[in-house]
Amino acid sequence: MRLHHVQISIPKGGEEQARSFYGDALGMTEVPKPASLAGRGGCWFRAFEGETVVAEIHLGVDTPFVPAKKAHPALVMASPGELEVLGARIESAGFDVSWEERHTFEGYERFHCLDPFNNRVEVLSPLVG
Repeated sequence: MRLHHVQISIPKGGEEQARSFYGDALGMTEVPKPASLAGRGGCWFRAFEGETVVAEIHLGVDTPFVPAKKAHPALVMASPGELEVLGARIESAGFDVSWEERHTFEGYERFHCLDPFNNRVEVLSPLVG
């Protein structure tokens, strides 16, 4: 068994803001939704290592929209250095990044950030050495 994707709710009309965060700041690649699902709104993003898909997030319109308080995807970076670079990029794009729990998950460094809709996203990296 393996994970195919994580679904995150966004408000109606939030696709451009989602692209700004998940595409530009987080660095994921937007992929077209299948024609049978495109009329529902939302957008899909993937992260690749070479040509292999390593993460997929589907953003779906929810009405009424309520951001998840605790539920969140957790994305893994290859190194603490890459984690630092991504955290700085997200922050420089104007999004909230918190390093408060940086050393609270044994074997990892991490940060949490908020997408434009206040959904939480965790990004972590295994400790080196």
